[in-house]
Amino acid sequence: MSSYVIDQPKVAVIPVAGGGLFPVRRIFCVGRNYAEHTREMGGDPDREEPFFFTKPSDAVLTGGADMPYPPKTADLHHEMELVVAIGKGGKDIAEADALSHVFGYAAGFDMTRRDLQGAAKKAGKPWDMGKGFDFSAPIGELVPAAKAGHPDKGLIELKVNGTVRQSSDLAKMIWNVPETISYLSGFVTLAPGDLIMTGTPEGVAAVVKGDLLEGVIAGVGTVRTRIV
Repeated sequence: MSSYVIDQPKVAVIPVAGGGLFPVRRIFCVGRNYAEHTREMGGDPDREEPFFFTKPSDAVLTGGADMPYPPKTADLHHEMELVVAIGKGGKDIAEADALSHVFGYAAGFDMTRRDLQGAAKKAGKPWDMGKGFDFSAPIGELVPAAKAGHPDKGLIELKVNGTVRQSSDLAKMIWNVPETISYLSGFVTLAPGDLIMTGTPEGVAAVVKGDLLEGVIAGVGTVRTRIV
């Protein structure tokens, strides 16, 4: 007999290419990890250490499902990102060992209520509600590193209604995947099921109801959602 006093919450999962499901524990996101996007957001890419924010695990949206336009915003933005799935935990992970902790990779969107985020920044308040809202992390199928390898360069691109909005190369990340894993694991002990969204290139912009978002990362896969 279960000792839970309420129904146990469902575990968020991501489909894995070739079969199976990856259970999501936590979602860490790297802010301003491409130089041009950092400048686009008013930062200086030459002076900034990596910083992180989080989304709840149940922000994950999979299978190309539609994304409801969220409440309390009039400025919903797309951010196309490489998603890293941690398969082996650890703390203070050395850069040289970091990739051995990766289960696989996916393409994803870090959807952002930019007006809420901007107002919170200006007031010096946390901007969780600008980033960590319902369905704010559409993610494509997860490709195991054993199959895809560890991409460190290649196209990362997002189209809205067939028109390219963001287009860059993974090689332009300020902090690459091993560096990011190593740095983050100095702050928290990473665990199997954790995701790291590694930042977005320049070209972020608003979307509205009816827009179709389609992203691709060379050698990794695709992600899509329609705003409804």
